[in-house]
Amino acid sequence: MTLHLELVSSTPIPLEVEGILPETVRGQSVRDIEKLTIFHGNRQVPLAEFFRVTGTCDDECLQWEGNLAGVHWLGAGMACGTLRIEGPAGRHVGSRMRGGRIDVAGDVSDWLGGEMLGGEIHVRGSAGHLVGSAYRGSARGMTGGTILVYGNVGTEIGHGMRRGLIAVAGSAEDLVGFNMLAGSIFVFGRSGIRHGAGMRRGTIGLLGPERVTVLPTFRRACHGRLEMLRLIDRLLERHNFPAPIQMGDTTIALHHGDLLEGGRGEILVRGE
Repeated sequence: MTLHLELVSSTPIPLEVEGILPETVRGQSVRDIEKLTIFHGNRQVPLAEFFRVTGTCDDECLQWEGNLAGVHWLGAGMACGTLRIEGPAGRHVGSRMRGGRIDVAGDVSDWLGGEMLGGEIHVRGSAGHLVGSAYRGSARGMTGGTILVYGNVGTEIGHGMRRGLIAVAGSAEDLVGFNMLAGSIFVFGRSGIRHGAGMRRGTIGLLGPERVTVLPTFRRACHGRLEMLRLIDRLLERHNFPAPIQMGDTTIALHHGDLLEGGRGEILVRGE
């Protein structure tokens, strides 16, 4: 049976629910879960002050419900189970997540999957800035797992990314893969500027229908259909991700760079 946590009291002050996870509430009674503490601004309060708690989490399935745009750290540090978010969510969804699956039926704010280690995140709306990125001052961002965004994203997605996969069905703003160390990012809509700046390794696919300007520190290597992209196509199909095109059937220009960092990264541009 699924444990339901429904937001029943609105507040202009942020709520932080870090630590309310499938593995931490599994086997607990409703009364015990209601007593768990969350932060309302800088004040600790019981969960029941803002959320109605029903059901159980015996099957490691937890569902948050309501307008959660002001609720932050949902699923942060999660290691197993399933977490569903029915509505918009705030910052740091799935931050430093280690395993399990998060499904969001709405938009999320910044730092989705920040420094994520493993697991899957599916966002059926749009996301803010710094998806899968390193926190300020950290050497590495996302080091494993999969983030799939069905809508649009903001700037600096995959900043400092070390491993894993980010796919965006919609558009992205500037600096995709900034200081990227490795991993794969695919954007199927429009994209901004200065993508891959400072990247050392990894793959960035900018696959929207509009022309993309690649930084002058990248060198064009080849042009044509890349068979290895069929593997990514099949992976995204298994996740039921709504990719607008089949990459393996699309003409792609491959660029190597950033030459200032050794030139071992790749940017793939559609239809050049």
